[in-house]
Amino acid sequence: MLFWVVLAVVLLLALVVLGIVGYVVLGAFGRLNREVAAAQRDVRPLLEQAQATAARAGEVADRS
Repeated sequence: MLFWVVLAVVLLLALVVLGIVGYVVLGAFGRLNREVAAAQRDVRPLLEQAQATAARAGEVADRS
């Protein structure tokens, strides 16, 4: 009888630990997604400016 009680407690603790680990990992992925989205918003104007500059440089090179 004692064996089954101990086994049930161990399984319950294992499930709690796995739940906590899963919660932390999913939270980390959520934060990572928000950071990537913020980085894309920050870099987008620079990328557009670089593309416009490259297009203008191409037009100038074609005229010469």
